[in-house]
Amino acid sequence: MGWLWAIIVGFVLGLIAKALIPGKQHIPLWLATICGMIGAVVGNSIARGFGIEETRGIDWGRHIFQLGAAIVVVLFAEMLYTAMQRRKHERQRV
Repeated sequence: MGWLWAIIVGFVLGLIAKALIPGKQHIPLWLATICGMIGAVVGNSIARGFGIEETRGIDWGRHIFQLGAAIVVVLFAEMLYTAMQRRKHERQRV
């Protein structure tokens, strides 16, 4: 059940991150999901570093760190994905 939960949380975080970033992102949905999963793990680590552990109820502080990390990871993945697609397109022209 842990992997299924990680995929669901990653999917939701990836979609929210894509929605909050201005402009159109070209990364596919599967890559946004992976970025969301990475953002959740990184956000949990950052929250733990700030002393935010799991609590009873909704842990808003941890979720904010997760979303912030997911936004950064999606931005980075978007830059890499766009550069790779541009390079691929240029190779096909030659």
